[in-house]
Amino acid sequence: MIWETIKTIILGIVEGITEWLPISSTGHLILVENFLKLDQSDDFKEMFDVVIQLGAIMAVVVIFWKKLWPFGKKDNAHPLNKSPFGQMIKTDIFRMWFKVLVACIPAAVIGFLLDDWVDEHLYNPWTVAVALIVFGVAFIVIENWNKGRKPKINTIAELTYNAALIIGVFQLIAALFPGTSRSGATIVGALLIGVSRTVAAEFTFYLAIPVMFGASLLKLVKFGFNFTGSEIAVLLTGCIVAFVVSVFVIKFLMDYIKKHDFKVFGWYRIVLGILVLAYFGIKAVAH
Repeated sequence: MIWETIKTIILGIVEGITEWLPISSTGHLILVENFLKLDQSDDFKEMFDVVIQLGAIMAVVVIFWKKLWPFGKKDNAHPLNKSPFGQMIKTDIFRMWFKVLVACIPAAVIGFLLDDWVDEHLYNPWTVAVALIVFGVAFIVIENWNKGRKPKINTIAELTYNAALIIGVFQLIAALFPGTSRSGATIVGALLIGVSRTVAAEFTFYLAIPVMFGASLLKLVKFGFNFTGSEIAVLLTGCIVAFVVSVFVIKFLMDYIKKHDFKVFGWYRIVLGILVLAYFGIKAVAH
């Protein structure tokens, strides 16, 4: 049980780091799980890889709570109206959530319909490796293209519904191709349409909340709620560790992108993708 706990902690650390950096949590978990296999059923491990993200999501909720909670008189710069009820409504935050929902539509619809097909046909090291490399190259190309250009969208409020939908289409790419990185895909999409790095990252965090809650709920329903004591311990440990690590990683990323671009993540993705191809290629030949 102690060794199982250590493996779960390591997986939680990997999730907490890689969920928010645009380097693909799925790609890292697939790689790490080849060396650290949980002593659980395949169905549980498939569900665990998704539900562990709930811990990471709670870090976003805690850090950005004031920007996410749409009710309250305090610091309400955009009340609905002057009535007691209207003064409790933060219209700017409601508008932000409407944009998040618009951006979630492509992945929610297509992802729900193709979830099982993606797991069966695309959830493999080869797809992950190619996605890592392709989007790694995309980061470098787009950052070079963006060099010297001034962003057209510098706040969440400036994001239009059309821009949100375009970012949502890029999120769909991540839903269909494991290894793309949900944060990586949405940030690439946002940068392409002139969104600043800071706003791209922040909006990506917000998008993750309904997407990951929905994906986790879907996996939990498919798995069923008849957990053993061991399974509950593994799931809770993974989520708690992912939460703690995510708090530090999110704060690091928001500080980092104020002074640096995303090219370092692009190069990292390319190197990791090549390593994944090499490792599983050698493994396939050996067998």
